[in-house]
Amino acid sequence: MKSHQKLYPYFDISYDTKGRFCSYWHQINEVIFLQPKNILEIGAGNGFVSNYLKIRKFNLITLDINEELKPDITGSVLRIPFIDKSFDVVACYEVLEHLPYGEFSKALKEMYRVSRKHAVLSLPDVTTVYRVNIELSRIKPIKRLIPFPFARPKHHEFDGEHYFEIGKIGYPLKKIESDIEKSGFKIVTTYRIFEFIYHRVFILEKI
Repeated sequence: MKSHQKLYPYFDISYDTKGRFCSYWHQINEVIFLQPKNILEIGAGNGFVSNYLKIRKFNLITLDINEELKPDITGSVLRIPFIDKSFDVVACYEVLEHLPYGEFSKALKEMYRVSRKHAVLSLPDVTTVYRVNIELSRIKPIKRLIPFPFARPKHHEFDGEHYFEIGKIGYPLKKIESDIEKSGFKIVTTYRIFEFIYHRVFILEKI
């Protein structure tokens, strides 16, 4: 238990909310849809996503700088210890915000280097939106996130965990998208998870 306490929040009972489990589903589903022969997951977290995919017989290797999380390989996203084009999919969920933004592009370029085809990325997004969910019988549910035009973005203060979040002053979505594309990736699609809007997913293709 003591080791788990040091690894807060991944093993704290309050961490895995209903919304976060919805996020896990999206992370898993996006990888499965790409039908990769092998996967690199950067950031071991609590192991939920990687363990599920391994049970489903996907060839997956986890990488994390924290050896206490027991990744398959201990290492940094800034210097991924694999040769070029090693993996069909590189997955990186809620990791890069833990790096100073000056290292964001370097991490993306490393992901691009070791990716053969795709990357799946998620980052925190605090942009204010209205969440609309309409469910009527015999009609397909309507789910929409509607931007709130009068919301004022806030400055980001480092909280010991996140160096930046999308939607804070200095980190608009357009800037994040531009820096992703400068790394060489094409953004196939991006969306916020309806049930957990704090997470924004990017599906990236190597060009």
